[in-house]
Amino acid sequence: MQFVTTAINYLKNMGIYITTVQWRDVIEILIIAFLLYYILAWMKNTRAWSLLKGIIVIALFLVVASILQLDTIIWIAKNVVNYAIIALLLVLQPELRKGLENLGRKNILGEFISNTAMHSGTVQKVSDSTVSEIVKACTEMGKARTGALIVIQRNEFLSEYETTGISIDGKVTSGLLINIFEKNTPLHDGAVVIVGDRVTAATCYLPLSDSMELSKDLGTRHRAAVGVSEKTDAITIIVSEETGRISLAIDGKIETITDGEHLRNRLTKLMTNGQDKKSRRRHRRDRNKQDKAEGSATQQTSAEGASNEKV
Repeated sequence: MQFVTTAINYLKNMGIYITTVQWRDVIEILIIAFLLYYILAWMKNTRAWSLLKGIIVIALFLVVASILQLDTIIWIAKNVVNYAIIALLLVLQPELRKGLENLGRKNILGEFISNTAMHSGTVQKVSDSTVSEIVKACTEMGKARTGALIVIQRNEFLSEYETTGISIDGKVTSGLLINIFEKNTPLHDGAVVIVGDRVTAATCYLPLSDSMELSKDLGTRHRAAVGVSEKTDAITIIVSEETGRISLAIDGKIETITDGEHLRNRLTKLMTNGQDKKSRRRHRRDRNKQDKAEGSATQQTSAEGASNEKV
């Protein structure tokens, strides 16, 4: 494709371009870099981040197709790209509107600093004591037939859903959760978001699932739980107001929970699996670095031994 050839020519003439750089060009580069980082930091909290990763994969595939001169694939890509951009804007319309609203409402520098600080940290873990408090609250609400919707963050951020509710930032306890979902209280309608050991927000709005596989007997609360589990890796607990039955929504599917011990085991296993995936990826990267270092050391030792033999 044309952009690949242009990029190659640009890299070949990089030395000429560097000699013509002026102070205005440096300012432009810094401004563009700032804007790109701000946009990426904002996207990290939305489903646009997953779409961006998909777009990068497609772009790499098209680069390979261009290098291998796969003309049919390149022709299809050229004819589809204009429609794909329009479709992408339609899919991301809620996120784009929210981003523009935040841009007009808040200080850009302050938002930039807050995004940087937020993403520099790690995902908070849910402790065993918090799991126990959640299990206790859900069991008691099930007995009293009090409806509840609890979303627990794992590896993917839930900020876009937290902003739709009321900020709380309180330690997770069974009493707090029961009081939030108590009937006729100001915070009982909507979902509660839990990040680590803190209740971060209540009365949050969740996207409803359009899945045709869900039973028609399921209400809005269950469809909202499935909806957020389809878009994120969060764990969502539902307590039915009609039957008092406890259910779990994960990866777009609903599981029925038999009792409190069953809920505890499932939460512990799901939270451990979510953290183990990140740990395994980190361990794999560290192991690869260690193997490379050991390989370099071995090669260096072999070279020194050969040199000594020659001497």
